[in-house]
Amino acid sequence: MRLLLVEDDVMVASGIKLGLTDAGYAVDWVGSAERAEEVMLKESFDAAIIDIGLPKIDGLELTRRLRTSGLTMPVLILTARDALQDRVQGLDLGADDYMVKPFELPELLARLRALLRRSQAATSAILSFGALELDSARREARANGQLMELGPREWTVMEYLLINAPKPASKDKLLQALTGWDKEITPNAIEVYISRLRGKLEPCGIAVRSIRGFGYRLELVEPLPSVTTGAE
Repeated sequence: MRLLLVEDDVMVASGIKLGLTDAGYAVDWVGSAERAEEVMLKESFDAAIIDIGLPKIDGLELTRRLRTSGLTMPVLILTARDALQDRVQGLDLGADDYMVKPFELPELLARLRALLRRSQAATSAILSFGALELDSARREARANGQLMELGPREWTVMEYLLINAPKPASKDKLLQALTGWDKEITPNAIEVYISRLRGKLEPCGIAVRSIRGFGYRLELVEPLPSVTTGAE
């Protein structure tokens, strides 16, 4: 999942970004509403975390502009203002949730997971497909009830495939989910992670199919009929 953090306090932004990155998100950070508006109109993000107290254009006006522009990604606003009117105004302008500073990172992560599930029409932290289950809250993957070892990028690719299943996930979207501005990854690298996932999923009856010119999708594989030989 790719997130945009809009926070002008460098120390606060560094702490939030580190926590989100450790949780497996690709995080890009900007320090002003002007820059945030510019990049969000050009690039794709799964959610935005926006501080209200930004210089010049504040986070409330930024949220209003994003919604006016037709952007629908979840927006979580951060505020040091505990006034009811500020919270109500933020929600009325298009924010999906808010948190009052200071806050604990586990709560921020839980609220983000809830917003992302809602935006993807999922009702549970557990995504499933056939014998595969992905628990985003515990960050555990299981196949036929057994824990599956996944690297951070393998997890991200698997999560996108599950969110979209049985529909395909685009290769471009997968690439954006794996990287931010401070990292580089080639499109061919997606093939590496797809290959690794195929090796882990095929034994539990799930295939990762390539959709030519678009991306990949998960498919259930019917077991081959057993072959018996009679006595000669």
